[in-house]
Amino acid sequence: MVRAIFPGTFDPIHLGHIDIAERAALLFDELVIGVYDRPLKNLLFSPKERLDMVSQVFRGHRNISVVGYQGLTVEFCRSVDAKVIVRGLRVFSDFEHEFRMALANRRLAPEIDVVALITSEEHSFLTGSTVREIASLEGDVSSLVPKLVLKALKKRFEELGEDGPRSFPLTSLRD
Repeated sequence: MVRAIFPGTFDPIHLGHIDIAERAALLFDELVIGVYDRPLKNLLFSPKERLDMVSQVFRGHRNISVVGYQGLTVEFCRSVDAKVIVRGLRVFSDFEHEFRMALANRRLAPEIDVVALITSEEHSFLTGSTVREIASLEGDVSSLVPKLVLKALKKRFEELGEDGPRSFPLTSLRD
């Protein structure tokens, strides 16, 4: 049996993440989605909120489980006895970052391999920061995220009020 992990912050989970996870679940006996709790970036949702959303999205998938984690991803792999890290590649610039991370992880844990899946074409532009910025400007993200995430985004930005978009860094789409 081959167990793989698909790690990420999932802030928020979007259709690109779901596509990669569902395709990985076809390739491996078990896929553990690891929701990282302390990245070096500002997040819109708490670790618990992100974990809850990802868990709801994959409820009912027979070989997908969702677990929160902290620390090194390779140590998380070891803790769940995974032999593979699944990553998604959208654009060429993703490759350079993922290549460096794969080499570092290989140095730390030579028994763990990285498998990169090329995103489906319709999701190649999709990032969490893109979703957050569009939602913060009251744009329609219904074609980018599941309904439960759409509701959570609307609620969060209502809670944050007018200064909401300034409370975390965004990639500008206004230009």
